[in-house]
Amino acid sequence: MSYCFNIGICLVLVILQTTVMPYLSLLDRLYDLLIPFIVYLSLSRPAREGLLFVFFLGFIMDNLSGSPFGLYLTTYFWLFIGVKGITQLLQVGKRLFIITFIVAAGVLAENLIFLGSFAIFSPDQPFAGDAVKIVAAQILWALLTGSVWLIIFRNTHNWLDAGFRAIYARKANE
Repeated sequence: MSYCFNIGICLVLVILQTTVMPYLSLLDRLYDLLIPFIVYLSLSRPAREGLLFVFFLGFIMDNLSGSPFGLYLTTYFWLFIGVKGITQLLQVGKRLFIITFIVAAGVLAENLIFLGSFAIFSPDQPFAGDAVKIVAAQILWALLTGSVWLIIFRNTHNWLDAGFRAIYARKANE
């Protein structure tokens, strides 16, 4: 059930981010919505299962984005590993305060990786003047909505898991 849930969330978020959000003026500069999902995977799923979906998401986003291949894959991988490492050091548990900052740090890390790759692959191009404003706005959005996404993922997963367990229990009793 967990794999089906993760695949469904992956597809919904990729479709939402690549086809819907660019055409809504309020959401066109929102942060990468897959970051909270990767943080959710690293907090709640085993590493083996989480890495499978991190590679899946990275591969899909690399193919759809038009960026240098491996950029999203690298970003998502290091974000997953970083959050796993932080949770080994700190007892994050269900503390929304820390989790909110982890999502915001993930948004910052992704933007730094993107800006760094932009500087490496096209050193003669100057940075856009609005880059700092956009990154700051994305971090603010992540601080405001990152924990909400994590709660939505957790509650949806728990709700579906409870529903499937009830169906299996009913079928076993018949």
